[in-house]
Order: sequence, then structure tokens, then C-alpha cells
Amino acid sequence: MGDVTGPDRPLRPLSGYRALDLTGQLGWLCGKILADFGADVVKVEPPDGDPGRADRYTWLAHNAGKRSIVLDLETDAGRESLLRMTARADFLLATFTPAELSRLGLAWDSLHRANPALVMTSITPYGSGGPDSEAPASDLEIMAAGGPLSLAGDPDRPPVRVSLPQAAAWTGLHAAAGTLLAHQHRRRTGRGQHVDVSAQACMIPILVQAPMWWSMLRRVPHRSGPYLTGRNVHGALTRNIWRCADGYVTFAFYGGGPGRHSNRELTAWMAAAGAAPDWQRAIDWETFDPATASPEVLAKLELAVAPFLQTLTKVEFEAGCIERHILGYPVATAADIAADPQLAARSSWQALCDPETGTELRHPVGYARFDGQILQVARPAPLIGEHQVEVAREYGLAEAQPA
Repeated sequence: MGDVTGPDRPLRPLSGYRALDLTGQLGWLCGKILADFGADVVKVEPPDGDPGRADRYTWLAHNAGKRSIVLDLETDAGRESLLRMTARADFLLATFTPAELSRLGLAWDSLHRANPALVMTSITPYGSGGPDSEAPASDLEIMAAGGPLSLAGDPDRPPVRVSLPQAAAWTGLHAAAGTLLAHQHRRRTGRGQHVDVSAQACMIPILVQAPMWWSMLRRVPHRSGPYLTGRNVHGALTRNIWRCADGYVTFAFYGGGPGRHSNRELTAWMAAAGAAPDWQRAIDWETFDPATASPEVLAKLELAVAPFLQTLTKVEFEAGCIERHILGYPVATAADIAADPQLAARSSWQALCDPETGTELRHPVGYARFDGQILQVARPAPLIGEHQVEVAREYGLAEAQPA
């Protein structure tokens, strides 16, 4: 199905396109983003439902906007129904390994012959090629294999998990980006593509500057707790996370124009509060370079700044940074995000009911706007097989399998 154009075209950029979502938790977000953009995303579930439904709130968050149909892919009838649906779909999202795809009759070559315009996105822990292509992996294993775990935590302790599981979120985001790029290629050429997504590779952007240190200097940064590494030629650490009166804030002494301004303004702020020592106020911030500063000077600055920041709340710190144009931010908790006035002003929340309990839950929306309008979530996450009959009819299935 193609774009709907003209003066009355739907707002959502993927309106009119169909997607089949055969993913587990590693790929849920990819389908959610397509649904947010207007695609009709049908979650294809086994007879007992997606096993990930046990993770209730994650399921509700990442599957809102989708419809659900039940197909037993262990039966000939179920596989035949899926192939008929695939012939009419624009996107197919799956977290099956190459061997599983072949067993289910979903190998890319055969699907491409049957539907040359299909975009198929395969999402697996390590990608569809290589020695680990069939290996399963948990969030913790993906974060370790991809590198982020090596940088998370203090150097004198074992690595720590990065808050809640995040591998699926990063993977789903990159999978959606790849899917949309393939969709753009299809719009230009009429031909679909196979998008092969490795969750391990999707973790690399989280490493920020670490890959560049290896590429340029053959040096591997290691975890350093609340400090930035790789910012000083003497190997000195620069504190980035600081305690404040009610939590944590982030600030670092940087170079460059914005850094010089921030360093100077923080010192002036401290001086106005009687908290800046004479030697700090005497620093020429126009020539001071954190990259070449001695470890002793950086340590003295840390000892001077820490007590001052502990007198401020996160709200006070943020307000002061905005007023003075300082590169500094509060470290937000989930509660902070829920109460954030900027998100509220942007209408970034939408109330939806849990279809099983009727409980009203807030869903995040508005991360992308088109013509200034928010893409609201079309519907709550579906019940198992909730749209069985209507989906079967739309895809031309002779008989819908019972939910």
C-alpha cells in the first residue's frame, strides 16, 4: 500500500502501510514506532499470547497502538495464514534466528520473490551472520557483549547494570531507523530490503567516545564511576556527577567556547555565594584548558565545587544554569520525568486504560511532531487475539484461527 497524497492526506507519515510484528521484547519498540507513525501494526501471537506479556508494564508501553491476531506457527495452517498475510504486508518485523525463519518458511529470499516490495526487519542479539547468529542473549548479556557494561560502575568494583534493562530500547530504536531507511529506498525504487539488526552492534553508540579512543589511540577506556575519562592528557579524571541537596547533578569543566563560559560562570556563581576560594577566582578561564590541566589543579577544583553544589537542590541548580547559560543539568529520576514541566507544556503524556484492569495509565507521546501536531497513541496494547476476525478479513484469510 502506498502513500496517501493530496491536500487531505492523513497526518501520520506511515498511514496506509501494513506491518506484521512477530517480535519478542527485543523488537517491540520497533513496531511501536511504526504504529506511532501511522502504520497498521498487527502483533502476531502464539495461542497463549506473547510470553513477554508477563512483563506487564513493559508490554503495555511498547505494544500500545498495535492490533493482535493469534496464529499457531507450529501448524501448517498457521504458517500458511502468515505467508498469505506477508504477501499483502509492507513490513515484516521478526526476532527469529535465521534457522527459525527458514523452518517457518520465512527466509528472506522466498518472501522477497513473493512480495518484492516487502521490507523485512530481522532483530536478533548478534545479527543474522557470524558464529553467534543463532545464540540467545539476555539484556545483561547484550549490554556486556556490546560494551556498555565495561564502562558502567566504579573501577574498584564489578560492573553494574545501567538502571532498568535498556538493550531492547536501543535495539528497537535502531531497528526502526533502519526500517524507515529501507522504506525510503522502497519509495524511490519500488523494491523492499532485508534489514539485519544486531542488538550487540546497537549498543556501540552508548559508548560515546570510547570507540574513538580505540580507533585513534588504541587505548581502551575503563569504567570510572562519576568521572569522565579520556578528557585529559595526563590521565586525570574529571568529575561529571555530583551530589546536590536532593539528589545528583551533572557538570564538568570543559574546554572550548561554551566550556570556558560555563567554567567562568560557575565560579562567579560560587563567588556570589562566598563559596569560591581566591585561587579559583584568579584562574584565567580564557586560557584554562581542562585537557592539559594538571591532576592537582583538577582535584582542587573538585574539592572546591563539591560543597557548593551540595547546598543546591536540583531545581535550584537547573534554574541557575539556565540563567547563567551553564552546561549543567539535574540527573532526573523517573519521578522527576513524570513531573517535568517542560514535558507537561509539550503535552507529552496521554492517558490510556489497561484493557485488562481498566486502570488509567500515562503513556509518553509527542517525541515527534508533524505539522506541529502530536501523534497520539491510536489504542492501548491489545488483548490476546483481540482483533482476530477483523484482521483475518482484511488480509483475506479464509478462516481466522480461534484466539
